[in-house]
Amino acid sequence: MAVVAIALVGFGVASRISATNELKQVAADAAVPTVAVVVPSANGQGDALVLPGNVQAFNSAAIFARTNGYVRRWLADIGDHVRAGQPLAILDAPEVDQQLAQAQADYQTALANERLAATTSKRWASMLAQDAVSRQEADEKAGDLAARKALSNAALANVKRLQALQGFTRLSAPFSGVVTSRSAQIGALVVAGNAAAQPLFTVSDTHRMRIYVRVPQGYSASVKPGMAASLTLPEYPGRTFSATLTSSSGAVDAQSGAVLVQLQADNGDNALKPGAFAQVSFKVGAGAGNGVTLPGSAILYGNDGPTVAVVGKDSRVTVKPVTIARDEGDRVQLSGGVALTDRVIDTPPDAIRTGDRVNVQTPSAGKGAAHGR
Repeated sequence: MAVVAIALVGFGVASRISATNELKQVAADAAVPTVAVVVPSANGQGDALVLPGNVQAFNSAAIFARTNGYVRRWLADIGDHVRAGQPLAILDAPEVDQQLAQAQADYQTALANERLAATTSKRWASMLAQDAVSRQEADEKAGDLAARKALSNAALANVKRLQALQGFTRLSAPFSGVVTSRSAQIGALVVAGNAAAQPLFTVSDTHRMRIYVRVPQGYSASVKPGMAASLTLPEYPGRTFSATLTSSSGAVDAQSGAVLVQLQADNGDNALKPGAFAQVSFKVGAGAGNGVTLPGSAILYGNDGPTVAVVGKDSRVTVKPVTIARDEGDRVQLSGGVALTDRVIDTPPDAIRTGDRVNVQTPSAGKGAAHGR
């Protein structure tokens, strides 16, 4: 019985020791996380850089009134095609009409006084030749003639000013185009110089359009005047418009970190509309010629900037800082920090650090193909 008891005690102790060792091994294995890795792919040369753009008319003018009055008639409505000089609206300005009549009467008075002064000066000049009057008196008459002539010129200038002001009662199109807005209403009072007033008309020249795009600084060197681009608009699915980059501001905006560029596109069928939103596609390389592409889920964002976790041959992790050249959402193009031969952890845990040991999981064929695009 003693032998049996000793055997039972020994078996129990051995079982407990075996279970403890097995539990330690399971805990050690569980402490090493299993991760999926992806291999970076090289950025293709001539990738399409797609940026939002704003479409504007080649020329656009807001038509305001230059004189106070009331709208008598409006002769063009939104959507009408107008020619240069074609009247858009006619205003009634009775005050200007009366001011012009008064100015014309003042000019006639000044002109009559000038003629009288000219006759007087001529007569006194003749009497001076006969020593009938003094030179001082003759000079006074000549000076009076010069003063009357200056008054006549001032009165004539005032007449021309009011005539020009009266001409502003007829609003005309500055160039050929399309009326894109109209706020003129018959009988409405128009006050000139009111900064808060809406334009009575807006005329846009849409035979050719301008497209303004803000290009990130990393791609500003690749986008140059003369290069071709393509436009897509949401209202025309499947259709592409051709455009040409014509000019660049040549300066980086401090707030957006982008360079403003201008493109132009023909608009013979009036498909492009002023103020429209467009997606502009440029054929440019990546921000750096030897960059790589990774899934967006492989990037860690911390206080030190974007980083990636790279697994070495010894299954140890190295956290490397990277430079993002272009963020496409599901994919991120990097301009440095990762080589094509590196194994990068996909969706790494936030607590991962350099020197951690991991187990590498073999990626499935579908996932590897998706990341290898």
